[in-house]
Amino acid sequence: MSRPGWLPMALAETVVQTKLLLRNPVSAFFTLVMPLLFMVMLNFFVGGNTLSDGAPLSNYFVPAIAVFGLVTATFTNLTISTAIARDNGVLKRVYGTPMPLSAHVAGRVFSATLLGLASVVLMFVIGTFAFDVDIPWSRMPMLLLALLLGAACFSALGVAMSMVAPNGKAAPAVANAVIFPLSFVSGIFFALSEAPSWLQTVGRALPMGPLVEVATDQFIPWLIEDSPWGRLAIVAAWGVVGVLLAVKLFKWEPARSGQRQSAEIDT
Repeated sequence: MSRPGWLPMALAETVVQTKLLLRNPVSAFFTLVMPLLFMVMLNFFVGGNTLSDGAPLSNYFVPAIAVFGLVTATFTNLTISTAIARDNGVLKRVYGTPMPLSAHVAGRVFSATLLGLASVVLMFVIGTFAFDVDIPWSRMPMLLLALLLGAACFSALGVAMSMVAPNGKAAPAVANAVIFPLSFVSGIFFALSEAPSWLQTVGRALPMGPLVEVATDQFIPWLIEDSPWGRLAIVAAWGVVGVLLAVKLFKWEPARSGQRQSAEIDT
């Protein structure tokens, strides 16, 4: 019997990783529930206010928090789960199987992306029915492109960050130490255009800020004046950096045995 192709193996791994995540209540909470709670609380307390054109402020918060949910599902999830898999010897066992490592990692990325998109859809549905958010269907192709590019970018950065984390127990702290400060300078809770100029420069140089602006611009077309393609190029550039770092820093085993593993592969 011939070995399955790369894509069937990656899709099978996607199913496995999705089941593992949904069976873990803590991971499922931080991936799906926590961003939703942020969205509900923000809209409950300040979403009733209006933008300068009279539209409800929820038109900003819903897509902005949707991006946060996507980033949580990709970056945070992959940072934690990949570090734990490395510590538990899962990655090393994959190395000894017919499955290419690329298919295994792709399965993790596909799973995280699907869950992130599911989180986005859930927030849009709740935003539509609970907070009177109008979905601009004609602008959804651009939004989908931005979300897919963002998922790829933060997945690559998440795998790279998992290799920086010293061990699986420290991975949640490492991921949150990156994501929460990044969220506050990236326009999740307020429009970057209303921030001081230095904060706008910092936020737009990092990957989440441009992604948030493109996403919210689909709901509030006057929010940014120039083309979204420059912002998407910044997100793509960070994705390339993430891939390069993930490849360079990748370790089959925890750092304490990394040198021994490297010697085994070389021989």
